[in-house]
Amino acid sequence: MKFVIAPDKFKGSLTGFEFCNAVEDGLRMVFPDAEIRKMPLADGGDGTIDVVKHYLKGEKITLKVKDPLFRPVSASYIYSPESHIAYIEMAEASGLKLLKDTERNCMQSSTFGTGELIADALEKGATEIILGIGGSATNDGGMGMANALGYLFLDKDGKELDHIGRNLIAVKKVDNSNIHPKLREVKVKVACDVSNPFYGANGAAKIYAVQKGASLEEVEILDKGLRNYAKIIKEQFGIELQKIAGSGAAGGIGGGAVVFLKGQLTSGIDLIKELADFDNAIEGIDWIITGEGQLDEQTLSGKTINGVVNSAAKKHIPVAALCGSASISIEQQKEFGLAYVISIVRGISTLKEAMETSYANLVNASYNFARILK
Repeated sequence: MKFVIAPDKFKGSLTGFEFCNAVEDGLRMVFPDAEIRKMPLADGGDGTIDVVKHYLKGEKITLKVKDPLFRPVSASYIYSPESHIAYIEMAEASGLKLLKDTERNCMQSSTFGTGELIADALEKGATEIILGIGGSATNDGGMGMANALGYLFLDKDGKELDHIGRNLIAVKKVDNSNIHPKLREVKVKVACDVSNPFYGANGAAKIYAVQKGASLEEVEILDKGLRNYAKIIKEQFGIELQKIAGSGAAGGIGGGAVVFLKGQLTSGIDLIKELADFDNAIEGIDWIITGEGQLDEQTLSGKTINGVVNSAAKKHIPVAALCGSASISIEQQKEFGLAYVISIVRGISTLKEAMETSYANLVNASYNFARILK
């Protein structure tokens, strides 16, 4: 038998690498001579950086940059000198995880630190950058990121503005006369799994700004700011941000990346599969085993399992999903295209107990799945 093990992490419980090891342990109890390829995946969210490091065979670069509130913070990204590819997670420099709950304030926060990481990668020689934009603490339309790369944002009097969410509404001109010279040479792909427009009812501010510390009044100010910003961008760059699905991602950095980095918005799991050469690696495989902490109807929306199923379907390979919890119906399972689904939890337990025993439970579930195949 030939297996590929291709999971996402069990958040707070198992890394993708630990999942692979547990499933291999269970499978080998039944198929000791099986060919097993361990291919942990991710969709651009937390933990993606370690998966990317595995496939890029890159080094972790750590430097001091500005956090969302302009304080110094150590942030890391992955760079492969061999392929000249860099993987940058904006959450490392501009993420909510860097702030206490009481510090959340997307009127005053900036993506400047993310731009500093990009600038460092350019100086290292990166010719391709993959930018993960989940978990942001910002709503600045990518203004801070762009400023770190040489763009200036000016008000009606030609005075330079601070690159924070509050000032979106005051932008009247973008000065791009002194941008980083290597920006013209780099290819940028943005891991983006939401389709929010730049502004409006489903835009960056109205959907996400409250969780980033904005009051309802401030949400309206930010939304008006994004509208103004989009107007200036259209006038100067000829790009209609509101018509780009995903431009409102991560406080508008999705749109900002398109304008200032000439970035391409792409599904996170598709980017990781490409790095892993996943579609070629599964050729001739009998079963793919995947999983994540929670399998529900949202899994269809750009998540790792959905990406695995899409690749498997093209080659008619059955997929088994071993998950921490599974709350989908038979009809949804058929719609997903999953041949086998199981929750690995054994007996009655609390969430804490289930998470603490997830490795052993996963070994058990894998063993029993292999027994069925036998």
